[in-house]
Amino acid sequence: MADVNRGNRPLSPHLSIYRPQLTSVSSIMVRITGIGMLVMSVLVVLWLLAAASSESAFAMIDGLMRSLIGDIVMTLAAWGFFYHMLGRLRHLIWDLGYAIEIPIAEKMAIGMFAGATILTIITVIVV
Repeated sequence: MADVNRGNRPLSPHLSIYRPQLTSVSSIMVRITGIGMLVMSVLVVLWLLAAASSESAFAMIDGLMRSLIGDIVMTLAAWGFFYHMLGRLRHLIWDLGYAIEIPIAEKMAIGMFAGATILTIITVIVV
């Protein structure tokens, strides 16, 4: 084998080389909100288990969920749910071969942030 000097070669790709793009940040946020939905589903299961186990356990969990901290967590969970839903819809559109052009993809990324925020505000007002 050839003697290759691997110590002088640059690392590629490296985070300091690339500027974050709106579409890549949006895709990363879809993954983060997916993990958030997993955590939120655990909280919902705990709430249901508390309801099935005893009245005092349910009162404790329900009191926490109805507090200011619970309201904040549930509002963020709603935003994460809507953002993740819109992100999956965007990827479905891309899988069908539509809206792949960079300007359209960037507008869709902005639309995901705006759409998730608007849907969350509507949900908070209605519920």
